Amino acid sequence: MTARIASFFHLRHTMDTKLIESMIDSLGPSLDEDPQLRELLAAVADRNGAESSPEAIDRAAKFVTAYVCQVPYMVKVARTSAHTVGLEQEMDCILDAVESYWKEGDDVIPDDMGVIGLLDDAYCSLSLLQSVSDNYRLLTGKHLFPVDLSAVNAAMQKVIGEPYISELDSLVVHTMKEACLIDSVKQLADEEKRLALESDATIWNHGPVGRVDLSDLKEIGLL
Repeated sequence: MTARIASFFHLRHTMDTKLIESMIDSLGPSLDEDPQLRELLAAVADRNGAESSPEAIDRAAKFVTAYVCQVPYMVKVARTSAHTVGLEQEMDCILDAVESYWKEGDDVIPDDMGVIGLLDDAYCSLSLLQSVSDNYRLLTGKHLFPVDLSAVNAAMQKVIGEPYISELDSLVVHTMKEACLIDSVKQLADEEKRLALESDATIWNHGPVGRVDLSDLKEIGLL
């Protein structure tokens, strides 16, 4: 685990989302129809003592694949946001870790397992970016991104399960420390901003948008 984490910080360049997009595209246009993914979701439902009707599994599969496909967009949002507030160097470290994880084929869940092989890559990426936004809001009162991924990340935790989630969460914590992002944000947060914690604002002066309706996921126990 330590060697794997350490290897994620050898890159220091602007991340290109073409790598991630090509890995997703290589799986074909109908990711949610992957038989292994649907078997996994049925097993998750059974583990949670929940329904696993074909309709429920279909909705869950669409959610999971949409989650994976969200990563390139959120990487672009993260880069723009960091540039806006002067956290380019720290965000570069975060995005380097994201890119390195996608490049690593033999990671927590091997990439040769189809859509399932990308679940850990996507979770690691979006959990890191949400952690950045959470810490930024804690110290400045503003959301860094216009999308709140907390609920969808929590649902994905149940899809991936243990022991994989614990290892991925450890990687997220280590990456945040390595990036020194929290200390950098503290320097940006003056007293006036810290008093604004209750305002639902972003650097674009509006609250998080694109909150996903997760009500359908209750049927297979993901909420």
